[in-house]
Amino acid sequence: MSDEEFLAKEFDTHRTRLRAVAYRVLGTYGDADDAVQEAWLRLAGTDRSSIDNLSGWLTTVVSRICLDMLRSRRTRGEQELDDEADLEEPTTEGPEYVAVQSDSVGAALLVVLDSLTPAERLAFVLHDLFGAPFEQIAPVVEKSSDATRQLASRARRKVRSAALPEARDRQRTAVSAFLRASRSGDLAGLLRVLDPDIELRADRVAVAAAAAAPGGAPDIDHRLRGAQAVAAAFQGRAKGAQLALIDGLIGGVYAPGGKVLSTIAARIRDGRIVRIDMCADQDTIAGMEIELLEVP
Repeated sequence: MSDEEFLAKEFDTHRTRLRAVAYRVLGTYGDADDAVQEAWLRLAGTDRSSIDNLSGWLTTVVSRICLDMLRSRRTRGEQELDDEADLEEPTTEGPEYVAVQSDSVGAALLVVLDSLTPAERLAFVLHDLFGAPFEQIAPVVEKSSDATRQLASRARRKVRSAALPEARDRQRTAVSAFLRASRSGDLAGLLRVLDPDIELRADRVAVAAAAAAPGGAPDIDHRLRGAQAVAAAFQGRAKGAQLALIDGLIGGVYAPGGKVLSTIAARIRDGRIVRIDMCADQDTIAGMEIELLEVP
C-alpha cells in the first residue's frame, strides 16, 4: 500500500464525523462534502509527521474551512464579541443538557442556527453538539477561550429563545408559493419568492434526472445563481412535488408511492428563498430526516 493510499484510508476513518460536524455548521450536505473534500486536499499537502493528533487536526481544519464558508455566504455584518471584558457568568446548565435539548428538536435546530453569526454557530456546534473544548475552538474563531465560551453561551440563549413555529410558518409560506408558481409556470410568482442572489445547487443524479424528465430541464445545472436563472429552471416544473420537512427545513420532495426519489431543500431569509439544494442521490437521501406534509 502506497503512502497516499494509507493516508486516504486513515482519512476515511474520520470522514463520517467530519461530515457530521460540517453539516451542522453549514446546514447543507453539499457544503459539508465540499468542506470535507477541502480538508482532505489540505491533509494530502501537509507533512504527516508534523501532525501529532490527526483527529484534532482535521476537526480544526474543517472548522476553519466551515467558518470561512459561512462568512463568505453571509450578506449581513457579524456582531462579534469584541470586548472580552464584557463576559457574563457561564450558564448553570452544561453542554450535556443543551445537547439533549438539541436532539429533542432534531434537525429543526438548523433553522435556528441560521440566525447566529458564523462564530457563534461554530462555537455552539463544536462545543455543545460535539463536545470540543473551548481551548480547541478559540484559535479557529480567533478569540480567547473565555470569549469563545461567551460566544457559545450567547448562541445557546438564542437557540433556547428562538420561535421555531414562527420560523416554520415563514418557511412553509415561501416554499408553498414557490411550488405553486413552479407547477403553474408563473415566472413572476417565482421571481417574487426568490431572492435576487439565490443559489441553486444540485447533485449529479438530480441534474441527470431533471434533463431526462418529460419536457426536460437541461437548464438545471450543478450550480445556478440569480433569481432569473433559477426561476427559468423551475418554470413549469415541480408538478409532482410534495411539501415536506427535510432535515428541519421546509422543502419539496418527489415521492411517488411514498418513496422519496428526490428532494428540494430551501433556505429562507426575510421571506424569500436564498438557497435551494436538489438531491437525488439515494445514499444521501437515506440519511435525511424527511416528513411528508400536505400538498400546498
